[in-house]
Amino acid sequence: MTNLQKLHTNFQQSPWIDNLSRELVESGRLQQFINNGVRGLTSNPTILENAIKGSDSYDEKIKEYANIGLSNEEIFFKLAIEDIRASAKLLEPIWHESNGEDGYVSLEVSPNLADDTEATIKQAKQLWNELNLPNLLIKVPATKAGVPAIRELLGSGINVNVTLIFSLDRYQDVITAFKDTHMTGSGNSARSVASFFISRVDTETDKRLEAIGTEEAMSLRGKSAVAQAIVAYDIFLDRMGKEAVIDSHGPSVQRLLWASTSTKNPAYNDLLYVSNLLTPLSINTLPEDTIARILDHLPADAKSVTMVDIENAHKMLAKLKAVGVDMSDVSLVLENEGVEKFKASYASLLNAIETKKASL
Repeated sequence: MTNLQKLHTNFQQSPWIDNLSRELVESGRLQQFINNGVRGLTSNPTILENAIKGSDSYDEKIKEYANIGLSNEEIFFKLAIEDIRASAKLLEPIWHESNGEDGYVSLEVSPNLADDTEATIKQAKQLWNELNLPNLLIKVPATKAGVPAIRELLGSGINVNVTLIFSLDRYQDVITAFKDTHMTGSGNSARSVASFFISRVDTETDKRLEAIGTEEAMSLRGKSAVAQAIVAYDIFLDRMGKEAVIDSHGPSVQRLLWASTSTKNPAYNDLLYVSNLLTPLSINTLPEDTIARILDHLPADAKSVTMVDIENAHKMLAKLKAVGVDMSDVSLVLENEGVEKFKASYASLLNAIETKKASL
């Protein structure tokens, strides 16, 4: 049994891969990851941009679509949809075996729509209908405008990966949107995951702690992200505890997905956001290098998060507040930065397509 498989078997956590490219699928590497224990897949424009720039895998299709007059954005979605279909087919057996709990691929709406509820709904429905895949999740950011779109999409029976969650308050809003559409007896089979971002929280909080500079503040570096995530898991248990017991693997549970879990600071443990976030009924979506590290050395004493861990996480957030760190402001800054980074990445992706067109 691989360490990835142990995450699922021993800790009831599903490891997904945060990567998608034509090469990943066609080379057989995605299938090998699945064989090693990967149970789902997420993607974003940055990943596809790097694939387009770093290989000639897309050249023929880019030329073909350009010749029929498609815009750069239309070409992007054509390419992305082809990759999503191919990866969804490889993951379909897991979707069947898990009765729809795992085996998903995610496709994101345009980041440029993050502040437009109606446009987000329209594009999400178009993508959902065009792909027509039961193991597809449409990624929608948890912005102020995104939350009502999420509610509408889930109410329409569309699977949603709620992305860019940085704050506990926003996570509460996301759960409410989910529960509003999945009331007891509603029969709504739409699946959803709530993607809570991790490592960037430490990056921003550590910067503030270093600016404060006291001995106590400096001692709290590298601890905010895990603490906030564990408190988010406490919220999950509180608000979805009944569903987790009665329908633990069914559509009435919106699972937490830990996103951005590669360790950014080399001074921290390389599996900081893996071994400390082993939370039952959750997902950890992982870049390839983090997967390689897990396969190599998951700690022998790794254990699921306990009630003591949850209590300590609340205490840690209180300590951060006491030294002067406003976690609500941290979350707001990160949400705004996240949207802007996704928009910039999307613009860069479209530019990469334009550059390819000019060279073919």
